[in-house]
Amino acid sequence: MTPDSRHRRLLANRYQLVELVGSGAMGQVYRAEDKLLGGVTVAVKFLSQALLNPRMKERFEREATISALLGEKSIHIVRVRDYGLDEKEIPFYVMEYLQGENISDVIKYRPLKVERFLKVARQICFGLDCAHKGIIYQGEACPVVHRDIKPSNVLLVEDPALGELVKILDFGIAKLVQAAEESKTQAFMGTLAYCSPEQMEGKELDSRSDIYSLGVMMYEMLTGEMPLFPDNSSFGGWYEAHHHTKPHPFSARYKIPASLEALVMNCLAKSPKGRPQSVDVIIRAIDAIETEIKAPPISDTEKTQIAPHLLNSDMEATVVAQRGTGTAPEKRLPPVSELYKQLDWPSDKPKQKIVFPHVLNAAEGKLASLWVMLNQEDILTRMSSIRYNQFLLMTSPHPMVLWITVLYHREYGPRWLPCYLDLKTTSGQNFAQMLGQSGTYWLLFFALENPTRCQHMLTATVAPNQCKLLKEWAQSSQSLPGGKPQVTKRLLKQELDRLKPKIEAKLSQVKPSFNKEVSGL
Repeated sequence: MTPDSRHRRLLANRYQLVELVGSGAMGQVYRAEDKLLGGVTVAVKFLSQALLNPRMKERFEREATISALLGEKSIHIVRVRDYGLDEKEIPFYVMEYLQGENISDVIKYRPLKVERFLKVARQICFGLDCAHKGIIYQGEACPVVHRDIKPSNVLLVEDPALGELVKILDFGIAKLVQAAEESKTQAFMGTLAYCSPEQMEGKELDSRSDIYSLGVMMYEMLTGEMPLFPDNSSFGGWYEAHHHTKPHPFSARYKIPASLEALVMNCLAKSPKGRPQSVDVIIRAIDAIETEIKAPPISDTEKTQIAPHLLNSDMEATVVAQRGTGTAPEKRLPPVSELYKQLDWPSDKPKQKIVFPHVLNAAEGKLASLWVMLNQEDILTRMSSIRYNQFLLMTSPHPMVLWITVLYHREYGPRWLPCYLDLKTTSGQNFAQMLGQSGTYWLLFFALENPTRCQHMLTATVAPNQCKLLKEWAQSSQSLPGGKPQVTKRLLKQELDRLKPKIEAKLSQVKPSFNKEVSGL
């Protein structure tokens, strides 16, 4: 079936294809409407290879599920919502629809300024670090190597709460397509200009291969040029370049800090052992470079006050940071994908099955979260549940929002996680505003059996129409009179009890292929 013949086709009796929005070596991407969810816009990606045998179909399901779980773990990885095979057994992914520019288009006419580069590179690293540390799939730890890191696979989108947000595309797809090709032709899959030496040799890859590709991309983001040029564009030409050609030094006209140039060149080491051994090392280096460029240089007078044998690059960076603030440099906040593992159950909250909202301070900024305590077994069950959320407003006798989150499991039924936002309080208004602006919140799970640390995390997306209402409610509630909050809570709970059968019936009809999200029922 040709790409053109797919237009306006109803896929899997659910996704109405609307238009082709992208095409590449890995396949074609369509904008589509999810008819089951009232026409919500999604992206459907058809892979370029049909899965012609049972082994590859099983492999596709595994890679699709792992990609979906990664998207739940990090906001910097595109979220996979569904997958399947069409009537021609062509595999497809259904993903969140994102409007933005990929980095390849952004740097087409001019490279990124250093300040913007550092912000974007840090977010790319957050996503890669999450993937490299892996997820638990069927009881097994699964670190994930992307295998095709390049500018066109990194999207920049505008987020109302976080500003410029990075999303990495196509996790798992390169590995899957390569496996399908190798089963037939032993062909090489990858983007030659960004491949690590070991990838071109067909070796087993680890995170350091992605770090090499990241180095190539970072060089290009800063200069608009490639660090390596082969004699010709064949596989052999690129093989020679990646193995034996020294990367071009940065031109002085780009005004790249020496420490940043050293970091990029370190990532481009021919041997994996010569590169940073984890993405976290790169994140720490980016933080140090940001501190360096924000602070004025150390004067000769100040240098004489430091013992000469201590004055190395690390010491100098520390001194600069202290001069700039008058205090020791602040500790970098971790991204939410790491922060949740460090969170303890609040001492002022009872250790029982309760739900409450909380604002998280993470590297991405202030984030809305819902803290949940359940039995350990129930938590594990809910990790593979369908998620649904809805918000109900009642203005009299007291303005208040009932925030409903449901985790629905086809075998074990729904787990209802309701909580209330009092819109006559500053905290309630701010929280409603935050949810409306970001359109995302985090579910943090603590086990009754061991409440010391957060056990698991899921993300949930608020539908655009609900986001708009939340912002309007937060604003309009300021002028409404207050009354009796407990009466409003009781009325909202009655409304929830009335809605529960309808919500549960609708969720029972959703295809439970893997952990997914539903809104706007």
